Parts: sequence; structure tokens; C-alpha cells
Amino acid sequence: MLAVLGILLVASAGAAEAQQAQHQHGGAAAKAARPELGTSAAFAPDGTLYAVTKDGQHVLLHRSPDEGRSWEAPVTVNADPEQIAAEGENRPKLAFDADGAALVSWTRPLAKRFTGEIRFARAADRRHFTAPLTAHRDRQEITHRFESLAVTGAGKVVLAWIDKRDLELAQTANREYRGAAIYAAISDDGGRSFRPEQKLADHSCECCRIAITGDTDGLPLLMWRHVFEPNERDHALVKLGADGRPGAVTRATFDRWRIDACPHHGPSLAVAPDGTRHAVWFNEKDGEGRVFYGRLKDGRVEGQRALGGEQAAHADIASAGPRVGIVWKEFDGERTRLQAELSGDGGASFSAHTLAATGGASDQPRVIRRGERLFAFWRTENEGMQGYWLE
Repeated sequence: MLAVLGILLVASAGAAEAQQAQHQHGGAAAKAARPELGTSAAFAPDGTLYAVTKDGQHVLLHRSPDEGRSWEAPVTVNADPEQIAAEGENRPKLAFDADGAALVSWTRPLAKRFTGEIRFARAADRRHFTAPLTAHRDRQEITHRFESLAVTGAGKVVLAWIDKRDLELAQTANREYRGAAIYAAISDDGGRSFRPEQKLADHSCECCRIAITGDTDGLPLLMWRHVFEPNERDHALVKLGADGRPGAVTRATFDRWRIDACPHHGPSLAVAPDGTRHAVWFNEKDGEGRVFYGRLKDGRVEGQRALGGEQAAHADIASAGPRVGIVWKEFDGERTRLQAELSGDGGASFSAHTLAATGGASDQPRVIRRGERLFAFWRTENEGMQGYWLE
């Protein structure tokens, strides 16, 4: 891929947000320093809220006994210090297996710029973590970054990430190659070990998060920003079979955004009990960059519409029964607001809500499920980690 000297979405995503998202592929300019607020949260099977953050060269697991109103002293995930990525799309991840064991993953940056490896640790009691392992066999000093973590309905642990080994091979052979690739490793024993990684798709975007959710049969369904030929940065879907092998890659969105850059806005996906695939994503459509919601069905998008205004960014989505919840953040010129939409009828209609606001830096918001309820989680520089039920 040609060197990218900037992200061409300043006007559509907001100047402040675009500066935060700027990523230089081979350029000389450095990102402006900012708080590393990248955080993930999840409810354990017993209903307790947990979150993972970075503190220096350690990942920390936090427990809240009261749904985010207060937090106990954290537990250190990695006893030995190491580099940790904790910014927006590339942050530590958290999941729980059916037995309640805490599963934590993160990207460890390596010495060479834009390189990394995917790390993973497990704590059966949520306090004493195993020594971290590297989830992939490939040990080249290349991009293994932007991992996503999920536990399937069948109890398998899925780690997926953006990988550039195929790009490296193509460059060595003087062949063109669009973007990067999506790789995944699967654990059959609750994260104690992982099978050798496998490639799910060629030609992914380089710096956008990967969405993983369970389909109605419990098998993992993945969505990511893809680089369709010749250079359309829309989104793709793939489903893994019971044996972990990927099915056919299909196109999920059709906005046909042609840009030789990565916007650092990954998608989010939720599958309702009736099989409806609800999604949110950021794209440029008809010359305007916006956050969109739509339902993905048989190679088309139903009900696509913009969320919020021109400054809306980093939406997330989850479903619980007939309820569908969407959250995003939006700068109003003075403060960044946490916005939400909630549907109680499977996405037929939505009500809008403003949940919070901050005058400082903020992480991307998340919406997570506990039983049949949905919960918005947001970490800000000034207010810390906070939660809001979507009612």
C-alpha cells in the first residue's frame, strides 16, 4: 500500500476526532500525545461488571460491585512488564467463558513501527492470571495488531486480528497487495492453548477494529472494514464453521468509499434471536462521512440511516431479545456527548437519549449485555469509568 500521509475525513468526523485518529503509514509526523484510555468491559456470568485497562506496562482487571458506580483495587494481568497498546480501536479486550474464567487479550507493540503480537492470559478465579502467551505461531516483526476476542456459543475462544504477513510476501515478490489480512486462532480448551492461526480473508483495512458476535447457531460471525477492488473501503462478513474454518467472504456494506487511508473506525455487529443482523459503521457516502446503522440481509442493507450529526463517531451496538442498543460519542463544539438509541421492537423504531458529557478526552463507548438488559460503558479522562443502563 502506498504511504498514507493523513486521514482524509477531518471535515466529516470532526477536527478534534480526526486528529486523534490520525495514523501515519510511513510518514514522519507523530501522533499528538494523549491519555491512553482504551478500555473494554464485560459482565461475568454471575452478573458482576469488570473492565480491563492499561497502566504503564501492565494490563489491569477492575471489578465493580455496583454496576460501575465504584471500582475495587485492580488485579494485575501480566506480572512481567511489557509494552501494551491501549488506544481506541487497539485496546485490551475482555471476555468470560461459561465457567466464569476471565479471558484478556491485548496487542504488544514491537520495536519496529506498526508491528506487534497478540497476547492472551486467563484467570480461572479472575484474580490469578496465567503467564501471557502469544496466540500466533508466526513470530515475524510485522503487524499482528487490532485483535478482537470472543467466546462462541459452543464455548470456543476466538481471537482475530489484522495481519500483514501476506503483504510482506507480496512485497518481497514485487506483487501488489491491497491492505492487510484477517487471521484468527481458536482455543478448544477455554484459552489454555490455541490452534495454529488461519487466514480468514485477504485485503482487510489496516487499522480498524474487527467485530465478532455469535450467529443464531452460536457460531462466530466476523465483520471488518475491507478493501474491495480497486480500493473501496466498505465492510465484509465471514462466518466460521463448527470446525473453525471460514466460509465465503461476503460484502456487507455498499457505500463505495474510495480512499487510500484507514479511518480508524471499525464496525460493530449484533445478531438478534430472529437472525436479523444489526450493524453500525462509519463510511463516506455521497461525499459525506457519517456513522450509519443498517440491517444486513442477503447481500444488501435494509434501513440504512445516519446516526447523530456530522461529529458522530465510534458507534457500538448490541442486542438482547427484542432490544437493540446503539451508543456513540459526538462533539458539540464544546463537550463530547455520549449518545444512545434504543429499540424495544427489534429495530423497527428507536428512541434517542443523551447519557453523559465530558469536557476532556474520552475513550470509545461500548454497549454490553447482561441477560435481557443493555448497558452503556464509557471511560473519560475527567469522570473515569462510568456505566448507564439503556432503559
